Order: sequence, then structure tokens, then C-alpha cells
Amino acid sequence: MEGVLEAFITLFVIMNPVGNLPLFISLVKGMPSQEIKKQVDSSVFVAGVLLFVFLFLGLRIFRLFGLDLNSFQIAGGIILLVIGILFILGEPHKMIKFHGHDLSVPVGTPLLTGPGVITTTLILVKERGTFITVIAAFFTLLATWLILINSSKIYKLLGGHWTNVMSRVMGLILAAIAVKFIIDGILNVAVPFL
Repeated sequence: MEGVLEAFITLFVIMNPVGNLPLFISLVKGMPSQEIKKQVDSSVFVAGVLLFVFLFLGLRIFRLFGLDLNSFQIAGGIILLVIGILFILGEPHKMIKFHGHDLSVPVGTPLLTGPGVITTTLILVKERGTFITVIAAFFTLLATWLILINSSKIYKLLGGHWTNVMSRVMGLILAAIAVKFIIDGILNVAVPFL
């Protein structure tokens, strides 16, 4: 149970639905509630499909391109660090471009399931196993759906200031996780040569 909770917290922090609330609300502003629900459903569905594809097939996809997990862990850690810094600086909107009225791109990907979540999922599978990662991923997606479906209520409750504060704290945690990924990846590459 402890492993599931740790995996859930890690994925939840990286997916960061609370930190993404202001951005999501700005994208759905003016939409009727039924349309917002449709956008949340499609965005979380796309995020879930990508997450589970990489959860079950990620290492095979890597082998197809001649990559290893250590290289992806370092690269993903660097990307995560950049995303974390953008959240700390209050500029997460720089990660996405909005095209049309279908929010599954950019909200489903890359905002929810982007390089950081993909990297984290693969590392969790390696460290904790598939079963624990599947459970953690399911609960992360469920929590994300609940937060986004109630986004306007949560935003009104927290207010702009506290939503912004939470987004920056999540960014700091994300940056710390990213540094750990980079260090672990470098150590894994370096150990055979020591």
C-alpha cells in the first residue's frame, strides 16, 4: 500500500492538475458546462491512453528506437526540470499552444501526460513493478478528472492567489523530483565504468 501511495503522489505531482487549474479555466472560459465536461472527459481519456501505452509498451518502444531507460530518464529529468521552473516562475502556458476547440491536445497531452509523466511512469514500472504503477496511474487519472470536472468550484474556493501559490509549490517539488531523476540516470550510466 505504501508503494502505491508513493507512486500515486509522484505521478499526481508531475501531472499537476491543481497547478494547471488556472490554465485549464482560461481555456474553457465561456464554454457551457456540458462542453466543459466533454473537454475534461476527452482530455483525461487522451492522457490515460498515452500513460497506459507507455506503461505497458514503453520499454519496447525504446528498444525499437535503440534507446535505454537511463538516457530517457536523464532527458526526461531535464524536461521535467524546465517544466518545474516554468511553474515556479508562473509561466506554464509557455508549454502549450491552443488550436481549435478540442482540448485533448494540449490539455490531455502534453499538459497532463507529457514527457515528465511518461518518464516517471517508466521509472515507476522499473522500480515498483507494473501492478503498483497501474493502480497509481488509475488513481492519478481519477483524481485529475475529479479536479478538472470541478475546476470552477475549486478555483473559486482557493482563489487566484492560492491556486498560484499551489502551482509554484508543485513546480518546486517537480524540480526536485527532476533533479533526482537526472542524478539517478547519470549514476546508472556511470556505475558500470567505476
